[in-house]
Amino acid sequence: MHPNRAFDWQGRSEMLRFAAERSFAHIFCASADDLFVVHAPILITDSGKVRFHVARRNRIALQLAGSRLLISVAGRDAYQSANWYMSDNQVPTWHYEAVEIEGAVRQLSDEELVCLLDGLSDRFEQQHSPDRPWTRAKMGPGKFEAMIKAIVGFEVDPTEVRGTLKFNQHKAPEDLKATISGQLAAGREDIVAAIEQASKQ
Repeated sequence: MHPNRAFDWQGRSEMLRFAAERSFAHIFCASADDLFVVHAPILITDSGKVRFHVARRNRIALQLAGSRLLISVAGRDAYQSANWYMSDNQVPTWHYEAVEIEGAVRQLSDEELVCLLDGLSDRFEQQHSPDRPWTRAKMGPGKFEAMIKAIVGFEVDPTEVRGTLKFNQHKAPEDLKATISGQLAAGREDIVAAIEQASKQ
């Protein structure tokens, strides 16, 4: 996370909500001999735990259970030109938002894995295809049961949740206004919304 405290993201529940909405993460762990990363959709449970699954043949799969890992979830980001500021002696920078989650991992049971998959599909089917959501009931007999043998599920109970909201909220008012003008000219209304939100915190 960024060392400048001006960009600290406060509020564990808000950061977990952000991770839940983004729903896709870089998941890192290490052994004595190697480093591992996997990219996977995540589901945040009602109790704030993080669930995900990986292919059983993925080399990270054997490393996860019982280990400690880091989950990184990124959001909006954009370049900031120094030309856009009103003040002199500025440098280019990058706007971004990100959350990191640390915790110990346990492997899900078969029943829990099915609940995870149902939860993930329901989450996105309701968003993208609410009139005709896909469910595993649409699969042929035995097909789903055969396919889940190729994956393994995990759950992380977060011990640390931290975040960065870096959107020039520490700048002088005239430079913040110029930041917004520059991002609008670049077509980044999403970054402008983030700047305005971060400036209110």
